Amino acid sequence: MMFGITANSWLQLGLYMCALTALAVPLGAFMARVLSGERHFLSSVLDPVERLMFALCGVKPEAETNWKGYALGVISFWLAGFLLLFVLLMTQQWGPLNPQGIANLTPDLAFNTAVSFVTNTNWQSYAGETTMSYFSQMVGLTVQNFVSAAVGIAVMAALIRGLSRHSTDKVGNFWADMIRANLYILLPLSLIVTVALASQGVIQTFDANVTAKTLEGADQVIALGPVASQEAIKMLGTNGGGVFNTNSAHPFENPTPISNFIEMLSILIIPAALCFTFGKMVGDRKQGVAIFAAMTLVFVPFTVAAIGFEQWGNPHLVAAGADTAANMEGKETRFGITNSAIWAAATTAASNGSVNAMHDSFTPLGGMIPMLLMKFGEVIYGGAGSGLYGMLVFVILTVFIAGLMVGRTPEYLGKKIGAYEIKMASIAVLLPCAFVLIATALAVMTPLGQAGIYNPGAQGFSEVLYAVTSATNNNGSAFAGLGANTPFYNTLLGVCMLFGRFFVLLPVLAIAGSLAAKKTVPVSAGTLATHTPLFIGILIGVIVLVGVLTYAPALALGPVVEHILMIKG
Repeated sequence: MMFGITANSWLQLGLYMCALTALAVPLGAFMARVLSGERHFLSSVLDPVERLMFALCGVKPEAETNWKGYALGVISFWLAGFLLLFVLLMTQQWGPLNPQGIANLTPDLAFNTAVSFVTNTNWQSYAGETTMSYFSQMVGLTVQNFVSAAVGIAVMAALIRGLSRHSTDKVGNFWADMIRANLYILLPLSLIVTVALASQGVIQTFDANVTAKTLEGADQVIALGPVASQEAIKMLGTNGGGVFNTNSAHPFENPTPISNFIEMLSILIIPAALCFTFGKMVGDRKQGVAIFAAMTLVFVPFTVAAIGFEQWGNPHLVAAGADTAANMEGKETRFGITNSAIWAAATTAASNGSVNAMHDSFTPLGGMIPMLLMKFGEVIYGGAGSGLYGMLVFVILTVFIAGLMVGRTPEYLGKKIGAYEIKMASIAVLLPCAFVLIATALAVMTPLGQAGIYNPGAQGFSEVLYAVTSATNNNGSAFAGLGANTPFYNTLLGVCMLFGRFFVLLPVLAIAGSLAAKKTVPVSAGTLATHTPLFIGILIGVIVLVGVLTYAPALALGPVVEHILMIKG
């Protein structure tokens, strides 16, 4: 054992990272061809479908817009999706595919859920198997799993065009980008993962719930549903909303160690691959490798720390006569500590939010790791598209800071970074942080917020802080132990999800438009190389410092205090 980590844990983490990298490189190259409108191996099969969809929707892919037109497309599409989903959830009782006769959602829960799924957050303050009809799950939530992920990929593509083009105000066609992301990337990958998961026993059925007799002779209702197809896009689209309340800890969603490995890969595969997509689209693969390296150099140590804290556990257990101090509370025995900790790190590094263990049952510092990964802004791989464009915002800030250090005008990929880009980048980084802290303060200082806190002291504070961080950063995972299905929390977290998504997305599009209009500056002897180990180190330092310095007091009041209390017994 090294640093409290077993050899088996090192082996499993190493296998996971090797598989992720091996799959990300070719997928990234393929997605670059898709988003550039080039031909690829699926063109001969799906091009007719693409042309039909363009014709039906009246989309002319060559008719590109400036960043404001692109943003208008995003907002109008989001608004239409929100309204349709809200109405569906408010009327599901009378809709089809509802064999359980599940009732309509309350207005505050319908608002929260609709905002959650259209912003790619997938926060759930309800139990899916008892609250959602099959029709709501498939037509309402699963559709948004696809299109909300495609919106993130589309905005990322617009930012890449802003960096790679010059002397133009055009950043692409939102409708064409979104259709292509769904048709060529999300749908084929989801089909592959669905079949793989079904082969492991993940269920896929429209049958009503069944009632079984327990050994004691009592009746137990077993919920069913079309799970495998929803599980695939839940992971690939970095959505995370589960069919069942226990999410991927449920044996119908995640029955075997093999299904667990497939799902963990699915969480990060698209965000990781988009780094290589970026390198190909800007014509400099080293840039993509540098960003992937920065993400990995943050992710791996934090994952190791999470595993270590859980394996170290609570030393008082050994003193009380237990064989080990390792913390298995809240974890499935078929996955164990290592796979639970890797999943917790992956789901919060990405904007996924699914769980295969209860984060509330982690040790205080073990639970702080996923909280910190979210507080970095969901840029360590991050969501589908949103992770990369969030990371590029940090890259722009890093270039600016490094330029100040050496007294040169900051440049990135041949574009001078000016005051406008820095203002937009600052908004994208700092406003979500402000929402997290303000919303947490509102929750812990008002009677309506306090009414949902079931655990006193540091643990209760951590649960609120985690929930608000998850909502604002569009993650969706929960620390549990918080009564979130109330009008107060449904509204508060819904607003956090809304502003957390669009106060990053809109500044990113503004940066794309500004950079696209600029001329390319030739590389000179004083140009800062942005693919070197030095720049990668500075970039990591900026990300970590922003996250730690912003949230250090809040973390001290929650997990740090709780850890001290645990050590003192």
